[in-house]
Amino acid sequence: MSLNRSEKEAVISDVTSLAAKAQTLVIAEYRGITVADMTKLRNTARSNGVTLSVLKNTLARRAVAGSGFEVVADQMTGPLIYSFSEDAVAAAKVVAEFAKTNDKLVIRAGAYLGKALDVNGVKQLASIPSKEVLLAQLLGLMQSPISRTARVLAALAEQKGAGAAVEAAPAEAVAA
Repeated sequence: MSLNRSEKEAVISDVTSLAAKAQTLVIAEYRGITVADMTKLRNTARSNGVTLSVLKNTLARRAVAGSGFEVVADQMTGPLIYSFSEDAVAAAKVVAEFAKTNDKLVIRAGAYLGKALDVNGVKQLASIPSKEVLLAQLLGLMQSPISRTARVLAALAEQKGAGAAVEAAPAEAVAA
């Protein structure tokens, strides 16, 4: 069923606002995927903060015109699913993980911060740890020198305490 002009304008407006907030767009061909598999993909995407949309390609091109995602407008042909995410790696991670288990989902292209990504670029982006993991790793690196210093100081204090006990013991033995 085709959309009338006002419905098309509403779709373009929705996708334009989605693209304005998003950092990443991943485009994948979904030809041959079952409804059950597509539902799984949508549920996974939703739980990871990724918006999946099946759009008419002409409407998608108009919606991303003038945005950082315009660089992949030439890839917008055929039956595509558009994955937008505010998190830099979430869209790439969701689509790439699903593509590993379902060979009918074919990653076509992506865009991140105004740069076009090929299939390998999307997979590399998907391999980057999430923001939470990176922050935890950074915190671990920052705490490492402090905890090492604390352990060394504790060991020195322990040695001095043991040395003082050894020195005190002969003095007591002489007095007895």
